[in-house]
Amino acid sequence: MPIELPYAADAEESLSFDDFEVLRLQYQKELAQSHVTVQTTFNYAWGLVKSPTREHQVEGVRLLQEIYRAEPSRRRECLYYLALGHYKMGNYEEARRLNALLLDKEPSNLQAQSLASLIDQRVTREGYIGMAIVGGVAALSTLALAAIVRRASRK
Repeated sequence: MPIELPYAADAEESLSFDDFEVLRLQYQKELAQSHVTVQTTFNYAWGLVKSPTREHQVEGVRLLQEIYRAEPSRRRECLYYLALGHYKMGNYEEARRLNALLLDKEPSNLQAQSLASLIDQRVTREGYIGMAIVGGVAALSTLALAAIVRRASRK
C-alpha cells in the first residue's frame, strides 16, 4: 500500500488576507526603519510564495533567493520554498532542480518527497495537454490539406 504524503499542502493553500497583511505590514515596518531581519524577510517571502497571485510568487522567490545567497545557515529551509514558488509559477524544471538539491541533503524529507510527486504529476499532466494540442493541430492541418486537395481536384 503506497504511503500518502500530505506534506506539500503549501502548494495549494494560500494564507488568509489578514494573515498575509500581518506579514506584509511587519516587513514594511522594518523596511521603513532600514533594518529588516532575516526572519521577517523569510516570513514575508513564505507568505508571498503561498499567494495565488503570480506577482507575489515572483517577489517571494526573489526574496528567498536573496536569503539563500546571503545566509548559508538558512539555505535548507529556503530550498523547499524556492522549489514550491517555481512549481506554483509553472517553472517545473527549476522546481525539480531545487527540490532535488534538498532531497540530496535530506533524502527522508517528506515535504520535499511530496513536492517531487506533485511536480512529476503536473509535468505529466501538462505533457498530455501538450500532446493533445499537437494532435488537434495535426488533425486540423490534415483536414485543411484534404479540403485544399479536394477543391484542386474538382477544378
